[in-house]
Amino acid sequence: MTPSDGYLLDNQQAEAAERFEAFAHLFDPTTFRHIEGLGAVTGWRCWEVGAGGTSVVSWLAQRVGPTGQVVATDIDTSRLVAAARPPVEVRVHDVSAEEPPGEGFDLVHARLVLVHVPDRERALRSMVEALRPGGWLLVEDADPALQPLTCPDEYGPEQRLANRLRQGFRSLLAERGADLAYGRRLPRLLREAGLLEVHADAYFPMTSPACTALESATVRQIRDRLVAVGLATDQEIDRHLANVESGGMDLTTAPMISAWGRKA
Repeated sequence: MTPSDGYLLDNQQAEAAERFEAFAHLFDPTTFRHIEGLGAVTGWRCWEVGAGGTSVVSWLAQRVGPTGQVVATDIDTSRLVAAARPPVEVRVHDVSAEEPPGEGFDLVHARLVLVHVPDRERALRSMVEALRPGGWLLVEDADPALQPLTCPDEYGPEQRLANRLRQGFRSLLAERGADLAYGRRLPRLLREAGLLEVHADAYFPMTSPACTALESATVRQIRDRLVAVGLATDQEIDRHLANVESGGMDLTTAPMISAWGRKA
């Protein structure tokens, strides 16, 4: 990511709310299953990194109860205002450039965050440092290079157009510093950070209303950038959005890889 270009998928854009809702439908069950498996209980202190929306923050708040704490951070906290009441504390924070917003956390969690931040190494180190001894880190991130297509079954012109636009999207992300192969590295990175009991799995959703909603919102959000750099025309984007709206396309997202480990 460069300062002049900024984050490609700005939280201030109208489509951001649609994207957050789609992410919640797609990935919340997986995230909640993993956190429950780590034993999140009443009284835990949790740091939700790059929270963006409120679905995970609100769920964590119910789990930890009034004696716990959920610190929700993001560069842009405008969509977290609704969750800013005890036990939730909302802070503006850049995980790749600032010290942790506290220490002694029982759980630190980041979903679809580190692949985008400029200094992923520092961000991961900061998250580990913020854990108490025995605390858990859960990092969930995409790996677009592992499965780069939005239509794996590329049997017609509609699917070929969709995959070409997805390739353009990936190019824009890479130009802004995103690591499109970051997800697969998470288990190794957690071990190298000194965490114990490291495990990982992957979730690959496809052919669901949430996949359709996410594709539509994402393409609408980046269409001006795609056109400006010559990766697509307005006519091609309009045709693709109509194809998506028809409901007859088997759309996917990049696999989300979840990795977790415990601080010694």
